[in-house]
Amino acid sequence: MDIYLTNNLTNKKERFIPKNDKSVGMYVCGPTVYDDPHIGNARPLVIFDILFKLLKDKFNAVTYVRNITDIDDKIIKSSKDQNISSKELTEKIIKSFLEDCSYLNCEDPTHQPKATEHIDLMIEMISELLTKGFAYENKKHVYFEVKKFSDYGKLSNKNLDDLIAGSRVQISENKKNSEDFVLWKPSNDDEPFWDSPWGKGRPGWHLECSAMSKKFLGDEFDIHGGGIDLIFPHHENEIAQSRCANETKTFASYWVHNAFITMSNEKMAKSQGNILKIKDFKKKISGEVVRLALMSAHYKQPLDWNDKLLNDCQSTLDKWYALNSENLEISNKISEEILKPLYEDLNTPGYIANLHKLYEDAKKGQNKELFISACKFVGLLDEDIQTWQNFKKNKASINEFEIKTKIELRNKARENKDYKEADKIRDELLDKGVLIEDKDGTTLWKFK
Repeated sequence: MDIYLTNNLTNKKERFIPKNDKSVGMYVCGPTVYDDPHIGNARPLVIFDILFKLLKDKFNAVTYVRNITDIDDKIIKSSKDQNISSKELTEKIIKSFLEDCSYLNCEDPTHQPKATEHIDLMIEMISELLTKGFAYENKKHVYFEVKKFSDYGKLSNKNLDDLIAGSRVQISENKKNSEDFVLWKPSNDDEPFWDSPWGKGRPGWHLECSAMSKKFLGDEFDIHGGGIDLIFPHHENEIAQSRCANETKTFASYWVHNAFITMSNEKMAKSQGNILKIKDFKKKISGEVVRLALMSAHYKQPLDWNDKLLNDCQSTLDKWYALNSENLEISNKISEEILKPLYEDLNTPGYIANLHKLYEDAKKGQNKELFISACKFVGLLDEDIQTWQNFKKNKASINEFEIKTKIELRNKARENKDYKEADKIRDELLDKGVLIEDKDGTTLWKFK
């Protein structure tokens, strides 16, 4: 069975044919570490983690590179605002980011390079672009001259004028043309800098991905991923500078982009004031619940984030974990038939539907091991049952003795037909993380 992916370079769903089926290469744009990652940043982490797992299951060797941008204007501004050094800020945010990846049960990529560790490669690429006539220097700035690259705008499927009109291209008197983008810029005395042939300064944001993908994957590779907001100008600029510097007809063969996460159908963004940081979920909800929620919509479609979605995912995993009470160790290879939705352009909702079907069979005692294996394939049911139960127990702000006492008080209130008091106690328990259910004359309870 072949893997199909939507390739934004051609705007078509295409059969994935690697350049070398013995060694598949994938590069995904990672975080700019100026602030703690938010739930919108979590979506590509989970989506490309699943793609990584699928590729490894299909091919002999897969190299997954995800960069960390640890030098950028946003980082410099944030460090100044917090009155700490850029290095102190980036180290703190990188630590937070890696903890978030672990929380979401994402595998480590093959390589996770930092921009600051590869400045020499970026200087080398800039020199190549200058030598070949695709870049120019002016007042210690170096710019890529966009008009020199005839395929510019192909990824975005727009002409150059449309791209410029629809974007926030930085205007500078140092540029020949407004559409040209910076490869190197001088640093002020109070900013991080590196020595270069053009003076003390730092690289442009777009350049780092070109330099680091070249180091770990070569001049041309298979898949480049990231959020849809990176198509222009970031990925467009990557293509231009990489193809020109390396003199290649392609850069990445397949360009895969995930859509936004929304809240009330509005894009999640700082400007909207609707940012939810990943770290804020950690004490309230298991990372696997968040992971399942991020899988619940196709990666090409917006995902609206809300409490109902999280509650539904929590209930689903509660059921599934209850079936795995034996903590079975599974090593079975998953059949292509079960994996088929993932082969069809990473259709995670379709795969979840398959998991629900397998669960119903497993409840009847059929193929329980297969169900557990299929869940584990996408990073679910990876905890033992006790750990799963303890998380809910520990997050509740009430102990079992207090719960039973509250239930007794509620039962007395109901006997006295004081339903207002009974409802009040039920709501108090709910607020403290406990669900109760009246069934056959008995009050049952469980941690939410």
